[in-house]
Amino acid sequence: MIPSDDRPSDAEIATINARHLAVTPLKPADLLFVFGSREGVALRVASAARLWRAGFFRRAIVSGGVTPGGALSECAVIKAAMVEAGVPGELILEELAATNTGENVILSLPVLDAEVGLDRIHSVICLGNAWTARRYPMTLHRHWPAVEKMLLTVNSFGVPMASWPDHPVLRALVLAEWAKIEPYKRNGFIADWPAIGV
Repeated sequence: MIPSDDRPSDAEIATINARHLAVTPLKPADLLFVFGSREGVALRVASAARLWRAGFFRRAIVSGGVTPGGALSECAVIKAAMVEAGVPGELILEELAATNTGENVILSLPVLDAEVGLDRIHSVICLGNAWTARRYPMTLHRHWPAVEKMLLTVNSFGVPMASWPDHPVLRALVLAEWAKIEPYKRNGFIADWPAIGV
C-alpha cells in the first residue's frame, strides 16, 4: 500500500469516522466470523480468545485462502493460533478458499448451513481489520440480511485508530476502503447496514 500524502479535510474525517469506522456494542452472539488476513493475525487471535473466555460466542468460523507467497491458508494460520490461545478447535469451522471479503461470506455460508444451520444462527460478531470496518457487516448483510451483526476490529499499526488521518500508511488504507463503499453498493457486493454513530 502506497502511503497517502493527502490528508482529508476535517469534514471528510468526521464523515469517515462516523460512517465507515463504525463500532458497535458487543453482546454474546451465536457466531464469531473471523475474516482472514495476513495483517494483524496476533491481534485477531487475542481478540477472539478474549471473546471466547468472556462467553461472547458459541461457534466460530475462520475464512481465508492461501495468499501469494504463503504456503498455508489464512484460515489454517488463524485457526491454529486460536486453538493455541484456548479456543476449542472443534468449535471453529473452516473456510479455506476465499480471496476477498465477498468470498469470505459467500463461501462460508454453505459451511455454516451444513454444520450448524443458518436458521439456528441469529447473531454474528464480525472480526477483522479496523480500516475495512463497516464493509465486513455490509458484505454479510448483502448475503445474510436476517442475522444480527456486530463489529469488532483490530488495528496492527500501533497507534490509536483516531490517529489514522496522521499516519500515512493507515490513512491510505482507510481512504482506499472508504472509496470502495459506494461502487461496491452500486455493484451489489455490499448492502446498507446501519452506520453507528451517525
